[in-house]
Amino acid sequence: MIVQNPNSDPFAIDWGASSDAQLACKVVLINPYELGRQSFNLAAPTALLKTAGFDVACLDLSLQKLDPAVLNDAALVVLHLGMHTATRIAIAALPKIRELAPHAELAMVGLYAPVNAALLHELGVKTLIGGEYEPELVALAERVRNGDLPSHNSTSVPLAKVEFITPDRSGLPRLTRYAHLMLPDGGQKTVGFTETTRGCKHLCRHCPVVPVYQGKFRPVQMGVVLADIEQQVVAGAQHISFGDPDFFNGPTHALRILETMRARFPNLSFDATIKIQHLLEHADLLPALRDAGCLFITSAVEAVDDAILEHLDKHHTRADFARALQLCREHGIFLAPTFVPFTPWTTLDGYLDLLREILRLKLVQAVPPVQLAIRLLVPQGSYLLQLPGFAERLQRFDPSLLGYPWQHADERVDALQQQIMATAMQLETAPRDEAFNAIWQLAHAAVGLPAPSLAHADFGETIARLSEPWYCCAEPTDQQLQSF
Repeated sequence: MIVQNPNSDPFAIDWGASSDAQLACKVVLINPYELGRQSFNLAAPTALLKTAGFDVACLDLSLQKLDPAVLNDAALVVLHLGMHTATRIAIAALPKIRELAPHAELAMVGLYAPVNAALLHELGVKTLIGGEYEPELVALAERVRNGDLPSHNSTSVPLAKVEFITPDRSGLPRLTRYAHLMLPDGGQKTVGFTETTRGCKHLCRHCPVVPVYQGKFRPVQMGVVLADIEQQVVAGAQHISFGDPDFFNGPTHALRILETMRARFPNLSFDATIKIQHLLEHADLLPALRDAGCLFITSAVEAVDDAILEHLDKHHTRADFARALQLCREHGIFLAPTFVPFTPWTTLDGYLDLLREILRLKLVQAVPPVQLAIRLLVPQGSYLLQLPGFAERLQRFDPSLLGYPWQHADERVDALQQQIMATAMQLETAPRDEAFNAIWQLAHAAVGLPAPSLAHADFGETIARLSEPWYCCAEPTDQQLQSF
């Protein structure tokens, strides 16, 4: 039963209290990877589970190892699969988790749980929950506590609105251990992370959110978001990174949160992810974002080839991208575009065109090198499979890759992608103009053209950015796999 607490924030929700006698069942929540940020998706269910009387421990494998002392008495172990990288790490960690928690029930939650249901069930994980998973997770924990263990495989995607309470971040590593904000003047800020909405009302064909939410999004209650921000400010956060798939899915909700946040914490800055389409449709809201402390906006541009953008169903064009960039610059907000430059439709000339456009728009300093190396991922359930003729381009589903492999019709494109990924990894911490120049040379060599000198090129201004590059669909690194 949900009860309003009259002595707390009027937006907060009190799920009632549980007796100490109920704290006999231990639940361990594991986050394999979440872009270097302190996970809302561990903190939110932690609060609900603790209120329901469970002993909860958290492990963030981006910063921690699988600790035998944490796992050996667990009754339920839950892994959050929010993205491709996290899922690959979780699968690799399963044998070690079973070794350390041999009697625990295992479950997986998040976007990539239902998408990879067949594989994960085959690996012995009975319960998979996508979408708004928290109530079903609490119900599963109740069953485990009562000795009613799942007897068969189940996959569910609940999308009903969740009545959250303030996320419990007490069991997570301190904020200063996570990715920090790097300012153009060389300064740094401690970063907090929260979400105002989940899901997305758009149907971009390559997006992993779409097969699960299918055009729906759900708000997180305003009071919960503000309470979560406040507790992170108390913990040292100077900047908030909003993790919504699109911050303007509900612009009125977003602006109400920003107005209150600015009034309470006038020195707090933030960043958010917003579609190019939304930046143009809601251009009148950009001054409000700036005045509320927005330093930069991440936008999934993906390509500058209009035909490829049409295949991806992005609802913007190359010209729209340039216009959105101009609007952000006019209002003093940095735009950080992300790309999926290697697709079955990419040509060598088209890749060179992308590099030239980044150079023309003076965005070299705004694009992490890895963004110039990303290869299109086609997971199970992808809306790309609905494109006429696209499935014929793919090979059989590969469980080790969590996707359908594909080879480009021009083998030179695949070879270039591999070269650029290796270069991007090698130069990940190098100045971005240096990395861009190396990629520029490789791309021209692949076409058989001399690379024009960039000695006098304008690479654009250095933008505020997080210390961990934004790439949610990359392969896990050796360092990430060392967590277990």
